Amino acid sequence: MEASLNLKHTIDQIVKEKGIDRKIVLEALEQAVLTAANKKFRNTRELEVHYNDEVGEVELFEFVTVVEEVQDSYREIDLAEAQEIDPEVEIGDSLGLKMDASGFSRIAAQTAKQVIIQKVREAERETIFNEFKDRMGELINGVVRRFERGDLVVDLGRAEAVLPVDQQAPREVYRTGDRIRALIMDIRMTTKGPQIMLSRSHPTLIAKLFEAEVPEIAEGIVEIKGVVREAGSRSKIAVYSHDHDVDPVGACVGMRGSRVQNVVSELRGEKIDIIPWSEDIVRFACNALQPAQVSKVYIEEEISAMEVVVADDQLSLAIGKRGQNVRLAARLTGWKLDIKSESKAAAAELLEYSTFDGTGDESAEGVAADGEPQADAELSETADSPVAVEVGADGESAEAAVIESVPVESADDEPAAAERNEGE
Repeated sequence: MEASLNLKHTIDQIVKEKGIDRKIVLEALEQAVLTAANKKFRNTRELEVHYNDEVGEVELFEFVTVVEEVQDSYREIDLAEAQEIDPEVEIGDSLGLKMDASGFSRIAAQTAKQVIIQKVREAERETIFNEFKDRMGELINGVVRRFERGDLVVDLGRAEAVLPVDQQAPREVYRTGDRIRALIMDIRMTTKGPQIMLSRSHPTLIAKLFEAEVPEIAEGIVEIKGVVREAGSRSKIAVYSHDHDVDPVGACVGMRGSRVQNVVSELRGEKIDIIPWSEDIVRFACNALQPAQVSKVYIEEEISAMEVVVADDQLSLAIGKRGQNVRLAARLTGWKLDIKSESKAAAAELLEYSTFDGTGDESAEGVAADGEPQADAELSETADSPVAVEVGADGESAEAAVIESVPVESADDEPAAAERNEGE
């Protein structure tokens, strides 16, 4: 009776500590006893094991077939002997004989223990995998435990995760015992158990951090339309409000910048530009190039490209350090952007419209005899011509004139002009 109580207590303790389904533990126990019994009897008998929850003990049964003449004493029993056990038994029936399950040797008991441990370990792995498989894309907190070839091993409580080198943000340094907040990127089952992969450089991390800090985003009033990032340096996030009374940028910034400052602190000082999203691609592109002020935009919709003209003193600001600002703006809008200063754009326009090869009617080309373009010349509209859009101080855009095609460079290209100084 005492052994039964001890077994019940052990099972309840495993279920409570490991958080495993009781059914799984009982199956592991039955399989362990069956393995030990087969080892003891060298697989010569047909055995079954069942756990009796009422009495709290494991019951071992040996099954034999009723025959007229016994040829295998381990698997067969004659009719007369069988009828002593069950008077109604007939030839061909399978008879279950209860055996003493407590008489196993020390080796058999150790085998049973090993099977239980293995089953419990497998159940733990399965439980952890099921717990995290639907949590990809979520933020999670952990503690740095150790380093393995540059990768960070993070303790999540019930499981360990890995933050690979290529998913770590530049200039972020961690030590053993530091708390860390990261994004769950992937989880997959391996021979060693579930492997959870984290990220600190993915753009979604910023979206999740703002969602945690800004109630309007969590409630769906403010929507994050896009996030682009160069981890450790600068990010741009486009937001839109479904409520006209709620300013999306102000909601993300918070009172005295408290909300955005919390995100910046979590990202170890990474700069974040919060941009209002707009259906008008010109206005959106101008917003994306902030803090630079845009004067004029030339659009070529067929190739999703723009030539953006800014004041001379705004050029380095629009381009950004090593082209970072325009590069992020191009990724955020999905358009190719080429930045030019007003002086260079004016010189290029003057050169284009003052060129004359000496043939045809000069007035038809819109050029005066002295080589200067006529002020009242009408320029024909073509399907391939870009549209010049003036951008006002309020950010509104208005269609102005139609000019001839101007080559547009990719935002990924390095600025060629010497005047494109690097700046923030």
